[in-house]
Amino acid sequence: MLVLEEKIYFWLLAVIPVVLLLYAAQVIWKRKTQKKFAERSFLDQLSPNRSVFKPLLKVILLSLALACFVIALVNPKIGSKTETLKREGVDVVFAVDVSKSMLAEDIAPNRLEKSKQLVTQIINNLASDRIGIIAYAGSAFPQLPITTDYGSAKLFLQSMNTDMVSSQGTAIGEAIKLAETYYDDESQTSRVLFILSDGEDHGGEIEEVVENAKEKGIRIFTIGLGTEKGGTIPIKRNGVTQSYKKDNNGETVITRMDPSTLELIAKNGDGIYMNGANTQEVLDKVTEALDSLEKTEFETKQFAAYKDQFQWFIAFGILFIVLDVFLLERKTAWVTQLNLFNEKKDNHAD
Repeated sequence: MLVLEEKIYFWLLAVIPVVLLLYAAQVIWKRKTQKKFAERSFLDQLSPNRSVFKPLLKVILLSLALACFVIALVNPKIGSKTETLKREGVDVVFAVDVSKSMLAEDIAPNRLEKSKQLVTQIINNLASDRIGIIAYAGSAFPQLPITTDYGSAKLFLQSMNTDMVSSQGTAIGEAIKLAETYYDDESQTSRVLFILSDGEDHGGEIEEVVENAKEKGIRIFTIGLGTEKGGTIPIKRNGVTQSYKKDNNGETVITRMDPSTLELIAKNGDGIYMNGANTQEVLDKVTEALDSLEKTEFETKQFAAYKDQFQWFIAFGILFIVLDVFLLERKTAWVTQLNLFNEKKDNHAD
């Protein structure tokens, strides 16, 4: 497994395009200046050993050296061995609504971003529980299977958007059915499902689905996003609002949170409903709920030892610097003698 210790140093790679642009500007200026002085054929006679390709090669070597030193600062590490650990916890699955209505900004910054913030905060408060993520709209699909890798979970979470599911709507029942496949029957851990949505369910038969999940030992908690007053759904381009979503009659759509559906799901699912507007209140209730559940011991494998790899990149960086220093800008004699481009004129021609 590869781990990048200091990712922030990747920003230093922006120096390389600057170096290449400066080199290109210098070449253009040099050619314009030489053109004012003399014709190209005359310049070739004055400096017959001048190489066209070596200056470019030197800049490439310098760029490679810079890239190697930057990666060395990032300090990549490779896991050298794995070990099996025994942990105690519960299995927690997050079902995040990614329908278009989640773009409404009646809760800042918008319903979807608020959902992702809440899930991230909940994950940060977990200790040794296993987590999974589901995305759903008109249908549901797995975003991340049950895992103890919280870092990966956060990455997958941040990549979620309203374009992930082609079929629009809010089929909460489909998310619950998919969640049932996430839990491991062998480990018999306590099972928790958090549904984050504005509550606009269009899937139907929700009560029967919740009852089936409850029979399988899944406790369902719901977190409502949005306000009952509602808000418009902005259509943005490059981060700028161009218009708002309209219905078939040309009227601007107003989407409202429906807490009644979420409250019903939580009640029938042996859980509780929480309003996502108050982050701290949600975190307190989630922590209290998870602490009250029976913890189950399970095994998990993870990398236990990592080895630094920065020294290899420092070595290659130094090598590229040395090659750049000893690489002269004039033509190489033995390459010139090969006459690869048929540059030598035939002196015996009549």
